[in-house]
Amino acid sequence: MAPVKSLRGSDLRGVARLATDATAGLADLVEAMHERIARVPGLPGARLEGRTRGVTGLVYKSIRGVTRVVGGSIESLLGLLAPALGPDDPVPEREALIAALNGVLGDYLAATANPLATPMALRRDGRALALEPGALAGRLPDAGRRPLVLIHGLCMNDLQWTRGGHDHGAALAAALGFTPVYLHYNSGLHVSINGRALARLLESLVEQWPGPVERLALLGHSMGGLLARSAVHHGLQARHRWTARLTDMVFLGTPHHGAPLERAGHRLDIVLGATPYAAPLARLGRVRSAGITDLHHGNLLDEDWVGRDRFARRADRRQPVPLPAAVRCFAVAGSIGQRSGDLKERLLGDGLVPLDSALGRHPDPSRGLDFPPGRQWTGQGINHLDLLASEQVGVQVQRWMDPGGSG
Repeated sequence: MAPVKSLRGSDLRGVARLATDATAGLADLVEAMHERIARVPGLPGARLEGRTRGVTGLVYKSIRGVTRVVGGSIESLLGLLAPALGPDDPVPEREALIAALNGVLGDYLAATANPLATPMALRRDGRALALEPGALAGRLPDAGRRPLVLIHGLCMNDLQWTRGGHDHGAALAAALGFTPVYLHYNSGLHVSINGRALARLLESLVEQWPGPVERLALLGHSMGGLLARSAVHHGLQARHRWTARLTDMVFLGTPHHGAPLERAGHRLDIVLGATPYAAPLARLGRVRSAGITDLHHGNLLDEDWVGRDRFARRADRRQPVPLPAAVRCFAVAGSIGQRSGDLKERLLGDGLVPLDSALGRHPDPSRGLDFPPGRQWTGQGINHLDLLASEQVGVQVQRWMDPGGSG
């Protein structure tokens, strides 16, 4: 847990509100199971939508009411104590905790205006950049003509690009003169919502950059690669000027066609929902965020999810989104296998993302991503998170991004 000195008043108010919501939600869950069990099997009767009757129903209603009153009082008190709490300095432990919470519950946090919800921003050293020329020049005295935007993955944050003492952004700055900036966002929101917001942010970045932009590059890890692709789609539709400056996109372990862990959570929903007395427990599986369920197939657009139950059994109905034709696109896949083609590689890929998904391969040609052979690379013995720190990955990305190289 983050040390007490790193806590902010908004953090504590957000936690208090979340605890209040969780208590009320747990009361709903227990009451729904109570109602199911109390229902006489085989006899007709009106469904009570998870509510009990009589004294029992009054008890559950009272629990919810008291919880809301107490929760509101605690939140008000914490608001008064906010000035005595820690400063707004970025603390890695706190940032990691908030990022994980947003990844799992971020859509709910945003919908309930919880202070724990992460607003999207471009940052440097954990602090947001004001997108106006004077402020950018002050924060980025090294700004050249090659901005590089690094986009983190699910449940992560921009500070976690530094792993094992290595940061791909800093390495590309030193070797090739890029100026790295880091996206910070709520990874529990739908990819398409974040992608559209990122497209607008990139338009502002290029407009306000201190000097002409000759080359814009995007580097995405895991879900971050999906955001990059979604942003390009929305940027082209909106005729944003930054898309004409975009020259390179690099994907590190991006689940272009989904990830098995989300599919496992979906199957658990189906099993629980099919069991009469356990059906209320299926609500627990529905706690996972919109961002997580987008990873079932790798959704990029609103059309992939609007009007559909994201927890229902579903086939892959994504709208195909090809790689942008005028941009050099590169895919890096990790493999926990030690040899190409071994069982671990075929079954597990980098431990989270299968090899075919990371490299954009799909049995349906209309969904496959056309990464040329020289623009895809697989690292043996490299897991999903090691893609951030691997020297081999860094060397390969630099070779691709070097204008005089073979990329």
